Order: sequence, then C-alpha cells, then structure tokens
Amino acid sequence: MQTVAQSWLVYRLTGSGLKLGAVGFASQIPVFVFAPLGGIVADRSNRKHVVIGTQVASMLLAFVLAALTLTHTVQVWHIFVLAALLGVVNAFDIPGRQSFLVDMVGKEDLMNAIALNSSMFNGARVIGPAVAGVLVAKLGEGWCFFANGASYIAVIAGLMLMNVHAPPVSVKASPWEHMLEGFQFVNRTAPIRALMVLLGLVSVTGMPYVVLMPIFADKILRNGGQEFAALIGSHDLGAVRLGILMGAAGVGALLGALTLALRSGVKGLGRWISLCCAGFGVSLMLFSFSRSFWLSVLLLLPVGYFIMLQMASSNTLIQVMVPDALRGRTMAVYSMMFMGMAPIGALLGGALSDRLGAPLTVAIGGLASVMGAWWFSVQLPKIRVEARKLIIAQAMAGGEPAEEMTAPVAEE
Repeated sequence: MQTVAQSWLVYRLTGSGLKLGAVGFASQIPVFVFAPLGGIVADRSNRKHVVIGTQVASMLLAFVLAALTLTHTVQVWHIFVLAALLGVVNAFDIPGRQSFLVDMVGKEDLMNAIALNSSMFNGARVIGPAVAGVLVAKLGEGWCFFANGASYIAVIAGLMLMNVHAPPVSVKASPWEHMLEGFQFVNRTAPIRALMVLLGLVSVTGMPYVVLMPIFADKILRNGGQEFAALIGSHDLGAVRLGILMGAAGVGALLGALTLALRSGVKGLGRWISLCCAGFGVSLMLFSFSRSFWLSVLLLLPVGYFIMLQMASSNTLIQVMVPDALRGRTMAVYSMMFMGMAPIGALLGGALSDRLGAPLTVAIGGLASVMGAWWFSVQLPKIRVEARKLIIAQAMAGGEPAEEMTAPVAEE
C-alpha cells in the first residue's frame, strides 16, 4: 500500500516518470548495498530480535511519512530520504525474516512453510497496491501511510508473543570472511546461481512495469473506471484506474498462490520457473501494446499470476537447497537479486519511459524476461543433478528424504 501511494504522491507532485524511477531506486538500492550485512546479522544474531527491530523501525518511518503528508508539508526530498531509510531497514529485515522460517516451523515443515510464506509475500506485493489505489482515490495518500504504520502494531505484538528458540550462531570467522563465504557458496552452487541470475534479470527488466503503472493509469489508458469512480464517490480517475489495474494483477497473484498451495513438493519447480518467466514476459508485452483499459486489466491477470509463481518457486527451491548455517547469507543474496536489482530497473525504466514512452519500455522488459526464460531452460538439464543432491542432503539433515526426492529425475 505504501509503495503505490508513495509513487502516486511523487507523480502528483512532479508528473515525471524519471522521478518515479528515482524514488524506486532510492527505496530499494539500499537492499542491494546493505543486504550482505543483513545476511551476517541474520546468521550471527537472534533472528526473532532482528525481525522485531526491523518492524519497529519500519513502523516509525511509515508514521513520519503519514504525518508529513496529512499535514500537507511533504516535499519530494522527504520522500526520497524516508524511502532510502526504509530500504536500509529492508536490507536487514528480508534475510532475517526469511531465515526465521526454519526457527518457527522446524525442518519437517520447512518446504510447505516456504511455499505459504512466498505465496503470501508475493501476493501481498500486488494486493496491497490495489487497495492503495482505491484508498488514495477516496482518502488520499497520507491515510495509506498511516494504515501501514498502524498495521505494524499487530505484527510486532505477534512476534513478541512467539515462543521461538532462535539462538545466534556461534562463529569464529570475521564478519568479512563470513560475508565472503555466503557469496562463494552461491557462486559455486550452479542451481542457486542460475536461479539468482534469473531473479536479477526479471527484477531489472520486467518489474519496472509496477513503477510505471501511474503513467498508464493517468495518460495511456484514459477511457475506463468512470463507473467505479462514481460508485466510490471519487473524482480522481487516475487513482481509481491505478487501483483497478493493480487489483487485476492482485487477482492473478492470488490464483498463483492457490496454484502453488496445491503442490506438495519441489519436483518439477525448475520447469515451472522457466515457463512462468516466459509467460510473464509475453503477458507484459501484450499489456504494453493494449490501449483498451479493460483489455489491459485482463492482461494484468497473467502478469500477476506468472510473476508470483516464478518468485515463490525460486524462493522455495533456494531454501530447500541451502544449509542452515548459510541460510541468512544466501537469503541476503536472494534479496539483493529480488529487491536490490529492482531499483536499477526502476531508474532505467523511468529514464527510458521519458525518452521512449512507458509502453515501449514495458515491452522491452517483457522481451528481456522471455529471453531470460529461454536461457534458464537451456541451463536446467545441466543443473538438475546437482540440485537434486543438495535437496536430498538438506532433507537428510532434517530427517528422511521425501519419496519424491528418491524417484528418477528424468521427468523433473
């Protein structure tokens, strides 16, 4: 909710696609820069305390932005500074929270917990903006920021009530050696390296469509949403259209979450990732060519569906292959690729949209995603055997391997 309200506020204040991209850059580049430190903290500290600390910091930043906006004193530089500070918090929150999963549920339920967490996380990334679009149109951006801040109260209370044993890991290596060990593990482990590269590519080329969505809602898809605007009593048609567009992607993400929830294991997820990346790219290109509002809404359904499935499946595969001792640092690299590369794409997408237009920029991103899917499908046969060995090793560390892990690999 805060992300899309923040984007709409910047667009309302500046009307610039480049500024939209720049705010996206400021909010997420700290993840790329500081995530390695976040991974060290996650592997060397009590993960529950790390997550509580990051949630408190996020709540305070949301309330500050809400106060500035509701008092009509907010300026663009305020948004840049607060977005960058939230990015620093996320650099520590993502590795800590992802690693905390195994402390909460134990090894025996880890695979299903990852799938559920990934579904909720990725679904919320699209559902939240849809809700924000309606709230911005009806109440303004400030109340979205306030609602976000208030929501942390329940989260922090829930975390503090958890009776989870999450002791820090005792290590003798220096922080620098500890950090380097995580990067070396990802680099020498071909299946994890391939998944990370694909995540980074899609984050840079495909995900900027979210940053550019206010331009589609305001300038490109101008005929649509009047009935819904009249229903909720809003005169801000651009914000209403933004809410409907993001809502369509949210419905797609929910369908993707349901699809993933029907799975009982990881067999065949590699092929799913390749197909979903290609489907995301093709859907994005078709969306960029559309000038009909309601056709664009329909085309965003598969966009949300495929990107949700790709990101969640990648998260699941990475976590079932990584040893516990390296989990925080590996998830730090995951956050660098998933969120840390996105600001580079946001800045590039914003700059390209000012020169080439938002539709062509989104189309180029879709084409790059399709090319990435082709590359990953070529790598898949080479990395399958090593991935299987890693999964069995981690399953044995937590008990007997699942039957599907001891089955032939020819059809995986």
